[in-house]
Amino acid sequence: MATHLPIVPSAPEAEAAPAPKRRRHPAWLKVPMPAGEAYASLHRRVRELELHTVCQSAGCPNIGECWNNRALTIMILGDICTRSCRFCDVATGRPLPVDEGEPERVATILAELDLNHTVITSVDRDDLADGGASIWAATLAACHRLAPTMTIEVLVPDFKGALADVDTVLDARPDVFAHNLETVPRLSREVRVQARYDRSYAVLRHARERRALTKTGLMLGLGETLDEVREVIVELGALGLTILTLGQYLQPSKKHLPISRYVHPDEFAELADFARAQGIAHVESGPLVRSSYHAEGQAELIRRMQGLAAYGQIGFASVKGLR
Repeated sequence: MATHLPIVPSAPEAEAAPAPKRRRHPAWLKVPMPAGEAYASLHRRVRELELHTVCQSAGCPNIGECWNNRALTIMILGDICTRSCRFCDVATGRPLPVDEGEPERVATILAELDLNHTVITSVDRDDLADGGASIWAATLAACHRLAPTMTIEVLVPDFKGALADVDTVLDARPDVFAHNLETVPRLSREVRVQARYDRSYAVLRHARERRALTKTGLMLGLGETLDEVREVIVELGALGLTILTLGQYLQPSKKHLPISRYVHPDEFAELADFARAQGIAHVESGPLVRSSYHAEGQAELIRRMQGLAAYGQIGFASVKGLR
């Protein structure tokens, strides 16, 4: 007689763990999808000239608003960065060879747009001996030639602290020299893996010593305290900083640093008042503020500041009346 093994009912399948809920942004961070004829036209022209913008590469939430106002931030030296900052959505890897024709194309689009003011930035190019400073200088020279009345803000990397390369950029006569600290000293290494807070501060100090109008930006919501932010602002006021931006950090993807908290607009307003009290001439502070946010409206302010800069007055109480 055949022997049959007892039938044992199979264990019920374990239920899959529910996917973590995506963190919802508060209402003050909601923006409409980019659209409009001006936006589409600018998008086409950027593509035709084979240019890159940080607006696209970093996924800026303000791209629709800015591009419909014909304001964009060109990103030179390609779209691949040699660094892997944990807040940034720009691609990391081995960059392509330098495009020697890029400076002329950058100047061409900016002249076509007939802008009063623009911001130009770049990826980090630690693979180049001068960190890309010579291309920065060539880009500024082309812009001065094709758009002589346009004021230009440069948002530069730290050039690994090589002040000779910083001087190459400054010698090309930008109207505003910007370099972002990004966060408070305690968090700097975690947020900007290959950068150092003291090195970035030294770059800003050097530019200020050369009487440049200087600018920097901080992201909030990475785990800093408001007291730490105030300490940085006090240092920047003492440095003679001209322009400060404060904005909410937004996590580009799951592989980037998480958002520690959403900073309320009232806190941004309070920090703006505090920064102005330290003598910083112009402050953009709010959840959606990014480095170049509303920069296109600062041309007249910059020209007036340049007049004061000749007397070493920028960044102190003497410019409070400019706001």
